[in-house]
Amino acid sequence: MNFSLDEFNKKISNAESFKQLGEERDKFNEMIQDLHTSIEQIKEINQIHDLFIQRTITLSETTLRGRGFGPPPVSYDFILFGSGGRQEQTLWSDQDNGIVYENPNNEHKEKVKSYFKELAITIEHGLERAGYPPCEGNVISTNPLWNKPLDDWYFKMNEWFEDPHWEHVRYLLILADSRSVYGQGILINKIKTRYFSEVASLSPRILEKMLHNTLRHKILLGVFGHLIKEQYGEEAGGLDIKYGAYIPMVNGIRLLSIEAGLFETSTLERIHKLKLMNLIPERYAAEYEKAFSNIFKLRYRTLYKKENGMYTSNGILKAKQLTKEQREELKSSLKIANKLQKYIKKKIDSSR
Repeated sequence: MNFSLDEFNKKISNAESFKQLGEERDKFNEMIQDLHTSIEQIKEINQIHDLFIQRTITLSETTLRGRGFGPPPVSYDFILFGSGGRQEQTLWSDQDNGIVYENPNNEHKEKVKSYFKELAITIEHGLERAGYPPCEGNVISTNPLWNKPLDDWYFKMNEWFEDPHWEHVRYLLILADSRSVYGQGILINKIKTRYFSEVASLSPRILEKMLHNTLRHKILLGVFGHLIKEQYGEEAGGLDIKYGAYIPMVNGIRLLSIEAGLFETSTLERIHKLKLMNLIPERYAAEYEKAFSNIFKLRYRTLYKKENGMYTSNGILKAKQLTKEQREELKSSLKIANKLQKYIKKKIDSSR
């Protein structure tokens, strides 16, 4: 890759405003958009995303000091969910985040709540200036559901486990991909420790509920082994790499990792850990790693654009972007993804 991680770290760390961060983000995207990215390069790209987010948070804290709020009143973790939590962000990823903060004294509860509400608003604004659009599903720290003290997180998580209808299970699956990008990580680790304890005590019923959500997205491979293309609109003839290939593999490996109680969030790290723990056969792990890596690299080739200062993409890859060899490789990867879904279903069903 034609850039130095240390060089970008210095540029981002020296940015004194959200405007400057936005300018550095534009330079960054322009520099790497035409590269044929490898898995190692994608890891470096995600390190850069972390740097942008971390600097945005630091500048947001400084902004609040200037407005008379003072420093953070208690310790906190700024959490990433989704592709950010999995360290699998693309050049156009949106904001999927939350805040967990230390339980305040009752007399200071409202003051602390007010601080983190303002911090979340400022961070969202800063990340927008840096090109990150807000999550369309409202999984973002400006939503009180994803911004609260530790005990409230416990309470809400218990509510989701006790009443595991579709939306609550969706929240639980989102939480499984969480990691701290700013803070010591102690608070989110406490949440996830309790999370996996609840999964273990409620298994196999909760895993069965999670299975339904996990298998929601169908793989874009027809019964005769052909690629299923978009049928209508501007994207007719395109391939939905995000929801027809990437997400099914992410969801499948995540469910196996939840069952195993793994704190790892990266899909490739999860596969590696599951293999080391002998929870999936070694030959399956090798197939999953190869298929996911291929799909992941193709996802980086989907077209994106900048609208209203923010980067967006619909996750569609035009079929003409692929050579015949690449189409065959994609079909092979999708067959493995299909095998993964069948393996998960059989595994979870057998645990009843």
